[in-house]
Amino acid sequence: MNSSGRNRQFRTIAGVSALLLAGMLGATACAAEESDDAPAAGAAASTSALPSDPAGGDPVKIGFVSTEGGSAVSLPEMREGAEAAVAYLNNNGGGLAGRPVDLVVCKQQEEPTSATACANQFVEQNVAAVLSPGTSMGPAIVPIVIGAGIPYVTLNGVAPIELTSPDVASLSAGLPGTLTAAATAAQQEGMSKFTMFASNGGGIAAMIDQMGKPIFEGFGVQLEVVPVALGIPDPTPVVTSGLASNPDGVSFIGDAATCTSVLKAVQTTAPTVTKVLIPTCLDENVVKAIGIDNVQGNIGITATDALSDRPDTVLFRSILAEYAPDLSPTGYGSTGYQTVMALAGATDSITGDVDATSIREALRTAQNVEMPAGGGITFTCNGTALPMMPSICSSQMLIGEINDQGIPENLTVTG
Repeated sequence: MNSSGRNRQFRTIAGVSALLLAGMLGATACAAEESDDAPAAGAAASTSALPSDPAGGDPVKIGFVSTEGGSAVSLPEMREGAEAAVAYLNNNGGGLAGRPVDLVVCKQQEEPTSATACANQFVEQNVAAVLSPGTSMGPAIVPIVIGAGIPYVTLNGVAPIELTSPDVASLSAGLPGTLTAAATAAQQEGMSKFTMFASNGGGIAAMIDQMGKPIFEGFGVQLEVVPVALGIPDPTPVVTSGLASNPDGVSFIGDAATCTSVLKAVQTTAPTVTKVLIPTCLDENVVKAIGIDNVQGNIGITATDALSDRPDTVLFRSILAEYAPDLSPTGYGSTGYQTVMALAGATDSITGDVDATSIREALRTAQNVEMPAGGGITFTCNGTALPMMPSICSSQMLIGEINDQGIPENLTVTG
């Protein structure tokens, strides 16, 4: 493939990621506003006493990109999850390579001016790394940060520079991992035909078709990708056409609002078809709109294990109970937590100075690091997980049956 073809492909992949991220962030903001009086899902799950292993020595500054204060999107939960992880590391978990963490938080509003200001602040503060649970402002932030020699670690890479730069570690599997997880679920359920509806724009559905069909074929499943126009008032005719081949399973990739309308149409047209749902489609507002009975018992895709009794998941719940008791383990505070704790796990081999150079080297050389509260997902940031996008550190996701709270459980690793 020539360079112009690769660039078009990367731009399209970034478009898919941005669409998913925007849907996730916007939907979560709404859900958080409506669920203040609701009991936190997973609140009754087991916790344990935290160890006593305070960090010593001079603190190491770590930048954190927080999406807060914007008119459209504001997610303080991500920052609160990160701050809980830092409190644990400093007071109980032995720090970052033995050193306490000074979390330098910068709040940006998902627009270039505030994002650029954050990037410059991190450089001025001489942070040793910059962390982001996920933002669409990578093109504004990343060039400034890595241009100053500072490694950038994101849970969810979006922009091409977050997918291809050697100074970026994008910890999660992204779109390729989502497609692999859906194909794995289809194979495990004995499906032969699968329809995936996709919010369309900038050739996004075509990219999903190009990437997804070989993945599904590798699992012995025939995939049909059906584009759904952004903002379509009633997708029923499109959904009816997409279900004409009587697929054994369906999924949707895109924003929460369109997912709601697509799933309502699916429920009307083919109420018994098995659904494989990404996190955006399991947002509280989506589940309320379509009804828990139309979700429970189907298959969910996730990157976070919040409910099991795995030691890292019990630790996750215990840290939130101690340092962020108002955060639900199943909410998006987990993304800030995972980003901080993943950096700590990847850098625990550092024995000398903890700075940008040593952190960058630790990220490049750490092998099969377990994602905190990741249900067994591991990451390796040496460019081998997905060679086409060498910043991506893992090809793995989790799938499980959706319970009566709309949360996947009894999770297994895919990819």
